Amino acid sequence: MLFSEILGLDHIKNHLMTSADRGRIPHAQLFVGNHGSGTLPMAIAYARYILCKSAEKKSKEAGIACAKKLDNLAHPDLHFSFPSTNNKRVTTQARALDFMQEWRKFVLEKPYGSLYDWYLDLGIDNKQGSISLNDAKDIAQTLALKSFEGGYKIMIIWHAEKMNLRASNNLLKLIEEPPNKTLFILITDNENQILQTIRSRCQKINFPPLGENDIQSALENLHQCSSDMAQKIAFQADGDYSKALQILEGNEDEEKFESWFIDWVRTAFLAKGNKASILKLISWSEEIAKTGRETQKKFLLYCIDFMRQALLQNYQVESLVYLQPHTKKFKLENFAPFIHGGNIVDITKELELAIYHIERNGNARIILSDLSIKLTRLLHRRSN
Repeated sequence: MLFSEILGLDHIKNHLMTSADRGRIPHAQLFVGNHGSGTLPMAIAYARYILCKSAEKKSKEAGIACAKKLDNLAHPDLHFSFPSTNNKRVTTQARALDFMQEWRKFVLEKPYGSLYDWYLDLGIDNKQGSISLNDAKDIAQTLALKSFEGGYKIMIIWHAEKMNLRASNNLLKLIEEPPNKTLFILITDNENQILQTIRSRCQKINFPPLGENDIQSALENLHQCSSDMAQKIAFQADGDYSKALQILEGNEDEEKFESWFIDWVRTAFLAKGNKASILKLISWSEEIAKTGRETQKKFLLYCIDFMRQALLQNYQVESLVYLQPHTKKFKLENFAPFIHGGNIVDITKELELAIYHIERNGNARIILSDLSIKLTRLLHRRSN
């Protein structure tokens, strides 16, 4: 991956190249941002710049050989760690090293892919992956070896917030005082879940959402999308290139999530003082709870987005409303009056709290049932 292949973010590219050119490469960096903004491809392009620039100083042939290795993510001095767990192939004590072949394929095909996409590829959507103590030991063992090509050794830890406490404590000293010419790049979309003592030892770079023009250009040039359609999708993507690609390809999850959401809010609205509807809400919660945790989290994020779109519609900010429900007899403008300044903050808070508990392996049936009952009250709350 090259810097030129990454969408937008010129200020970050220039910062990384300048720091490398001046020999001022921090030993530990933390890339913070949504996966759709390009944190992972940026980390790989940065690693390539450092490794291949060093190789080019030796000879032109060495630089070409370095580029070929990076094209396949097979450079011996570039290492990865990422969340994993047992699946059908690896049934016990799974760790990142067990899935390197799948990982390279995933990154090359979906450089802007999400953790959810990765879990789907591994067939573990119903489980929570993690970066375990065994992964931490593998990282330490790998970085204890000498560089194969005499330059930097680079370790990219994707979704570093998934390091469990034992792994974090095990790596703390190594991240603070790594061997000479060793670079850690930690990538996360939720820095607050990373051990504070690790965060404090990293130089942080925040990744903003991508510009609409960057996404539109990529859709037109890389996916032969018409200008009008590309512009519309770029607006809907909200700075997330991965989301733009899902919209372009016709994301099946969107249709499923819309159906779940509409059934949910309709039943919740009718549930006030209606015992039958309360039982239906509990039944709805049980059905959603049968899906994988990543699916549940993704759905709840969809609900947050839907609620915000309804709020914008209610306040007649049509220029920012891109959501267009496809369900018959459901119109956003009819639902919008029920989402307002008097309840949007609490609705969002409850949805985010549900995501928080699901991430920590709470009982999804109880979490979703509790959320549903709270929604029945919030939808009937009057506007301030």
